[in-house]
Amino acid sequence: MSGMAKTRLIATVLVLLLFMPLLAGCWDRLEIDDRAVVLGVSIDEVSNQEGEEEEQEVSHVKGSLPPPSKGMVRIGVQIALPGRIPLGPGEAGGGNGETKDTVWVISVVGHTVDDAFMNLQQQISARIFFGHLRVIVLSEAVAKKGIENINDFFRRNPEVRRMAWMMVAKGRAEKLIEASPKLERVPTLYLMSTLENSIRMGKFPKNYIGQFWSNSSKLGQEGFLPYIDIKENENVGVQGLAYFRGNHLVGTTKPAEISGFLGIRGVNPAGYRAVVQLEKDNSNKTVMTNVTHRYSRINLDIKDGLPRFRILVELEANLEEKINGELSIDDPETIRRIEQVQSETSAMFYQNVIRQTQLKGSDIFGFGEQVRAKKPGYWNKNIGSKEKWQEMYKRLEFDIDVNVKIRRVGMNAM
Repeated sequence: MSGMAKTRLIATVLVLLLFMPLLAGCWDRLEIDDRAVVLGVSIDEVSNQEGEEEEQEVSHVKGSLPPPSKGMVRIGVQIALPGRIPLGPGEAGGGNGETKDTVWVISVVGHTVDDAFMNLQQQISARIFFGHLRVIVLSEAVAKKGIENINDFFRRNPEVRRMAWMMVAKGRAEKLIEASPKLERVPTLYLMSTLENSIRMGKFPKNYIGQFWSNSSKLGQEGFLPYIDIKENENVGVQGLAYFRGNHLVGTTKPAEISGFLGIRGVNPAGYRAVVQLEKDNSNKTVMTNVTHRYSRINLDIKDGLPRFRILVELEANLEEKINGELSIDDPETIRRIEQVQSETSAMFYQNVIRQTQLKGSDIFGFGEQVRAKKPGYWNKNIGSKEKWQEMYKRLEFDIDVNVKIRRVGMNAM
């Protein structure tokens, strides 16, 4: 080998050795034990006096910048303890006071969400990591005040998955991530599984945080979130839908009214039961049905200068129970009467659910998006903005027809 070739070979080897760390896939690695893995976040309102007292100890901007005029927030985080999270069935188990052995709950105050997390970072040595964030719980007071800053922070963070859940808590949000449910050692995972099991059982619509942000961004639709509360024995209950107008919470539904939303949207599977009283003055003729399948079709026309919607909902149900022995379910006429009464009461029920959202100008059903899609000329000429649709939605009329079909009576198919 010539001297020139040897020189080139040596130069090539030196260059490879110099840049090898940059070419390797693990040059910027961060060990999992060096991360503070955040599983859940709670956001509560805090008084200025209380917040300022705590802020003196941790704030990195105190006195250097004028604080925002919207007040302060308290951020609670649930951080996974390395090596303590159960990884398989053999390691799983109920709470029974074991939550403290798997997660660490810590809270801090700040003027904004970002400010609070900066203050939190000063209190823990590991870097905060949102890649495994599963649940964000907002207090009702924070949601009513407005969640623009909250949405902005989490939407900009590339670590936050769009399959996480955001929910509104009745009362303080922090108590939900501090809870120790008996069926799960990690409270955040229990909250997440509660909602996902509700979807599988037909008791709640699929509405991850990404879908909430998408619906909130549409001109003809508003977002909604699960409305939850903590019960006795630290059990979590879904109390209804928390519906928004823009970035502000404007109302909540009752638990049973979730089925109204699901029926109008035709979401399957169905999982709600209904009590059907065949005669108003005779409670002895009462049965309970279980809706198993839903189908809906929404037709749109323009009448007297306003959109007019006609909604057809078809429900398939099973006869679950008769309250007493006076009613003969072997009679086909009785079955037809049950179908008729449930159809009439369901139509009124759906009307009331829609009317409730109309009063607040919150179109969580997406009727405005149907106007944009099917009548684009009308939308561009008469509406054109989210604010105008919010006001027009209050004045609309809906024609609702419901057709209920009883498919099974106990073990017998109809």
